[in-house]
Amino acid sequence: MATPATARTEGLRDRKKRETRTALSDAALDLAAERGLDHVTVDDIAERAGVSTRTFFNYFPSKEDAVLIPDDDLGTRIRTMVLNRPRHEPPLTAVREMLLDEIGTADVDHHRWVLRMQVVRQHPDLLNRAFLSGAATEQQLANALAERLDLPADHTYPRLVAAAAGAAFRVAITRWSTPTDPPVLADVLSEAFHLLERGLPAPTEQP
Repeated sequence: MATPATARTEGLRDRKKRETRTALSDAALDLAAERGLDHVTVDDIAERAGVSTRTFFNYFPSKEDAVLIPDDDLGTRIRTMVLNRPRHEPPLTAVREMLLDEIGTADVDHHRWVLRMQVVRQHPDLLNRAFLSGAATEQQLANALAERLDLPADHTYPRLVAAAAGAAFRVAITRWSTPTDPPVLADVLSEAFHLLERGLPAPTEQP
């Protein structure tokens, strides 16, 4: 059993790792925005972050990964959160609440998010990787919904719910990604899901 001192040491170690990973990602993003990703090397990123090149490769396999920050645990978190939502919740409600939990404090990182999207759009390779990552996440969500509903993995319903949820999330992110005076991400995400849950009624004309 870990002693309190060991627990404190592990906590400090984990925090240090998070700080180093963030510093490397921030350095990669800033340099890519300044110079263009093609003109940035791993050595440049490590130098900007104040670590060795060897340390860089302890956290990221490539400069592209440092910019995109892939989340290897996302699929596991999605499955766990979807399956742990109350059983009486409709699927879209369960997904909405899962996403609201997942985005957490994303509004705090708004500037970094907007900058990352600008860099991604300027580099086809990054854009393609981001697209493929989104498609994989959508499939993981469909699999979790199928499991929750006791349906075959290839059933149309969970795939359609996952696709609709993905579209709602992308619309919310697009609205939130305005460079100035952004809305609260949780609010625009909830609005998008509310419209889906109501069957996408046409907006009432305002007088």
